[in-house]
Amino acid sequence: MRVVLTGFRGTGKTEAGRLLSRLMGLPFYDTDTCVEEMAGKGIHDIFADDGEEAFRELERSAISALPPGDAVISTGGGAVLDSRNVAALRGKAVVILLHADEKTLEKRITGSGRPRLTDMPLDEEIRHMMEARRPYYLAAADYCVDTASRNVNEVCLHIRRILSEGTILPGRRRESVRFMQDSGIDPLDAREFEEWVLGESGDQLTRFYGIAGFPCTHSRSPHLFNTLFSGLHINSYYARFQSEDFDRLMHIARGMDVRGLSVTIPFKHRVMDFLDFADEHAAAIGAANTVVFCGGSAYGFNTDWIGIREPLSDLHGEGAVVLGAGGAAAAAAYALRSLDMEVTILNRTENRAEVLARRFDCAHGPLEAFDGLSPAVVVNATSIGMHPDTRSPLRKDQLVRGMTVFDLVYTPPDTPLIRIARNAGCRTIPGTEMFARQAAAQFWYFTGIRVPLDTIRRILQ
Repeated sequence: MRVVLTGFRGTGKTEAGRLLSRLMGLPFYDTDTCVEEMAGKGIHDIFADDGEEAFRELERSAISALPPGDAVISTGGGAVLDSRNVAALRGKAVVILLHADEKTLEKRITGSGRPRLTDMPLDEEIRHMMEARRPYYLAAADYCVDTASRNVNEVCLHIRRILSEGTILPGRRRESVRFMQDSGIDPLDAREFEEWVLGESGDQLTRFYGIAGFPCTHSRSPHLFNTLFSGLHINSYYARFQSEDFDRLMHIARGMDVRGLSVTIPFKHRVMDFLDFADEHAAAIGAANTVVFCGGSAYGFNTDWIGIREPLSDLHGEGAVVLGAGGAAAAAAYALRSLDMEVTILNRTENRAEVLARRFDCAHGPLEAFDGLSPAVVVNATSIGMHPDTRSPLRKDQLVRGMTVFDLVYTPPDTPLIRIARNAGCRTIPGTEMFARQAAAQFWYFTGIRVPLDTIRRILQ
């Protein structure tokens, strides 16, 4: 078994790694020690003489040169900030995040001789660095272990229990299988899930992810993420968590100790009530499409706005219309406003458009108001165009040559709106482009690995 310990300085990675390697009879590698051996001097001197950038380059070389096979590996606190390191560490390994509260870390670090990372007082440095690094730590780990109230022996015993038993009770596994069988997803999908959960394809350490929504049988996320997991040798499986009852869905997910969820219609707003922490973008949008679970807490993020903003990044300051007033529309409005666009939100129910417009300082109106506008950018954030509602939210005569039309619907990829806009001479951006970009960001939140967009596009073809 290959076990990687990561986390902030002071969480006990090296001490726990040494003891764990003895308990398991495995070789132990400490990446900081490897760096020192490569450089011929200590970490403090590397920082003082050559700077952090030189240290990080040595660290990448040390991690890439680690021998394959069973081992216990302790990484430096900043190693997982580099996606290349994470990809090298995660393959065929179990990554465990050791964490502790800020006061405990300050007590452990004081007088340790570790090089300072900023000019701030130590307590402020820890707070600042932990805030900046939290998403990286959460993303890179399979399991999270709190070391604040445990001594090194207790930490290692806890890790060994995870490695031998996993974190999912047998009764919860069977409950999740019954849930899937009754959820209305394809019986073949339910059977595949059962094989992973009950051990025919997976094992006690398989980590589970999934898409949470109703409906979600159309989603291409399972194919995409499972292909990526397989290619990167990550012991994980991505399933469809479909239910009208979101409380029930979350009960099943937590019982399965699910590592991450992609949240889709109609739960992107609702999931906010289940989060312990939400990043600034999810909080501003009021919706999350990405949830990461770690140490009993749920962390929410929004990658929809990234998938919308990136293809439009060359259109700063233009006028734009968003069709719809749900979670996707909120992400669209947030993305467009970040590009300094003048945004009008149009919706069939105008008061919902008004509520959303107030949040983002936008204009608003009913769908019929489109004819009085001449936007450079149109974003369809409704579900119109998705089976079974195979209409277009706009007519050809409403579109003008040179307009940029972005349809967030991605199944089918060639929607009625995209076809009409293309025939009208508009620049068109299909929902598959938004899906690929938000999925790339989401996969990073799930794994700490940045996958090239071309790889994702190729899988989705």
